[in-house]
Amino acid sequence: MSALASYASRSDRTRGRRYPEPPPQNRSEFQRDRDRIVHAGAFRRLEYKTQVFINHEGDLFRTRLTHSLEVAQIARVLARSLGLNEDLTEAIALAHDLGHTPFGHAGQDELNACMREFAPEAGGFEHNLQSLRVVDELEERYAAFNGLNLCFETREGILKHCSLAHAKLLGDVGERFIARTQPSLEAQLANLADEIAYNNHDIDDGLRSGLLTVEQLQSVPIFARHYAEVLQAWPGIVQRRAVAETIRRMINTLITDVTHTTRAILARVAPADADAARQCGPLVAFSGGVRQEADALKKFLFENLYRHFKVMRMTNKARRIVRELFSAFIHEPRLLPPDYRRDEDLTQARAIADYIAGMTDRYAIREHQRLFEMGDHL
Repeated sequence: MSALASYASRSDRTRGRRYPEPPPQNRSEFQRDRDRIVHAGAFRRLEYKTQVFINHEGDLFRTRLTHSLEVAQIARVLARSLGLNEDLTEAIALAHDLGHTPFGHAGQDELNACMREFAPEAGGFEHNLQSLRVVDELEERYAAFNGLNLCFETREGILKHCSLAHAKLLGDVGERFIARTQPSLEAQLANLADEIAYNNHDIDDGLRSGLLTVEQLQSVPIFARHYAEVLQAWPGIVQRRAVAETIRRMINTLITDVTHTTRAILARVAPADADAARQCGPLVAFSGGVRQEADALKKFLFENLYRHFKVMRMTNKARRIVRELFSAFIHEPRLLPPDYRRDEDLTQARAIADYIAGMTDRYAIREHQRLFEMGDHL
């Protein structure tokens, strides 16, 4: 504990768990949270959930699992550099996508559209809320309680975004959205690590897939600058190595910038402790210039990768699969496994959303085949 900064979250001062438990042996409360997340079924299923490319499109593309591991690695480095709680940061990073649907944001958007037809209490779908629902209710690993019974600080960090209407239904973890305060510094850090990870690995996957070219990326300042440095340092280097070295340098630049900028902000604001830091504005940040470069990269990826016609074709198929699964189940709940059948429309819709959100890409495809195609798909 002595290595932690005064404004870091401390496991011996946690706001506790929903269900009281004896303190852990040989590990901290936040280490226990991390370990429970790693052993969760929802965590294992991330291996077969889309990041950008559908699972069957290639074995070397990132999945939600590898993405979460990369986020955790970046987040740990940042936490250690800033004197924040590395265990809490890692737990939040590993859990942040547990509620993501199959087929990435396409699946989430379609499931959200399906759920919006129902009353506000059950309507809508957002993967941050679903991640919290997974760790609070849906995991079934313990005899004494539903979910993983994580610490307040871990649960709070998982919930990055939340509407005011939903916040009022969530109890303690919804309070900050009502009071307009910030989450822990560790949660802020994990959020920025997520951005660093997906922006850079999407470049790698986009180039590997052939949907992006190095020539296109020359229009992105942060890539062009680092790529030119690599070519100058190693003339004649093959492109594959040059790209890997460029992305490595970009990640290092972003991590270094966040570290220096956040350290300066914290020195100026000087929050006395973790609770005081919550009362300030966001304290974990890029510098202005690097923020502009990161935003330019994000815009480039949106226009040239996420909206590439080949990605859009798969997105369209994915949305149709989710839409047709939801429609089939809501109109005939007896198609559902018994554990997901309910007697009331609103709770039935939410149970269907839980079922679909828990599917991997390939399971959703097979379930769609079982329901809509003739043949041996049972």
